Amino acid sequence: MKSSVYFFLILFYVPFFSQEKVDIFFDFNKANPNSNSIQVLNEWIKQNPTAEVYKMEGYCDTVDSKMYNLKLAERRIHTVETILKLNKIKILEKLERIPFGEEFDFLLNQDENRKVSIFYQITSINSFSEKVKNAKVGEFLKLKGLNFYNMSDVILPDSRPILEELLQIMKDNPTLKIEIQGHICCKEIEVEDISIKRAKTVYNYLLSNGISESRISYKGFASTRPIYPLPEKNEEERVANRRVEILILEK
Repeated sequence: MKSSVYFFLILFYVPFFSQEKVDIFFDFNKANPNSNSIQVLNEWIKQNPTAEVYKMEGYCDTVDSKMYNLKLAERRIHTVETILKLNKIKILEKLERIPFGEEFDFLLNQDENRKVSIFYQITSINSFSEKVKNAKVGEFLKLKGLNFYNMSDVILPDSRPILEELLQIMKDNPTLKIEIQGHICCKEIEVEDISIKRAKTVYNYLLSNGISESRISYKGFASTRPIYPLPEKNEEERVANRRVEILILEK
């Protein structure tokens, strides 16, 4: 498998036994993940080395017979499980492997039906400050949960703790220098410079709370650096593409 171009560290605290899910997609009649999902899986493995997988569900589209699709779903589960094991991800002994033929609430977009859902739990607390400490110059930190009103640079109220946490990290690490990078989804051409404005919102927050402008800068990349290629296939891909990241410049 190819290594992804960027290494993302997610800004969040993972509570004990936090239960999560990630979906891996396949092309028509294939048992190996498609190229986009290989990239997603590589990044997920890097971000979740302590994950414990307890259930995997395999799905197909509604083409072909029920029995054929059931067998294909089983093969997809087996493929993903093999990849996880090769990358030292823990698979619980009582792993549930649940293949679906055509007995599920399928979506109209067949691309979204061809998938394996990985259900996992995180059993340790990974503090963001520890990740900053271990991060290298040139690495990216994705601010998960930093959300804005639609087509706006105004941050949603429930995202304030993300900014407050980032501010404290900057105060606790006086030699840390970062570049704030804004990204959007969906559009090839950005008319209103939303990605720049959102990055500047984070910049202004840090600046107004005592962080020197010599330690922070910002850029907007519109949709020129998507995690998933445009146009996105579903809302999950659109959410992943519209993001704010921190690039570590100096420590």
